[in-house]
Amino acid sequence: MKATKIDDLIAVNEFCVNHNIEISFINLLKQSGLIKISSIEARCFVEKEQLPQLEKFVHFYYDLDINLEGIETISYLLQRIENFQNEIVVLKNRLRLYEG
Repeated sequence: MKATKIDDLIAVNEFCVNHNIEISFINLLKQSGLIKISSIEARCFVEKEQLPQLEKFVHFYYDLDINLEGIETISYLLQRIENFQNEIVVLKNRLRLYEG
């Protein structure tokens, strides 16, 4: 596990204010295991690397009106697609070894 620097963290409160969303939504994402939240001195933070995923979830929930169960399903399916794409790259590279 890598050490997280404070510069790599975004305060949950600030994220919610900037995106005009409720903290309860972030807590729901945390409870469902979709994001990880770090607590430092009674403040909650998300890692910067989670921002694209978190912003995607905000878009799904607030703009597209997709409920948490739908977000969980979409997230699972997108992860499977990414895994399959990575596997295809590995297999293509392996095939090139045999073709050359």
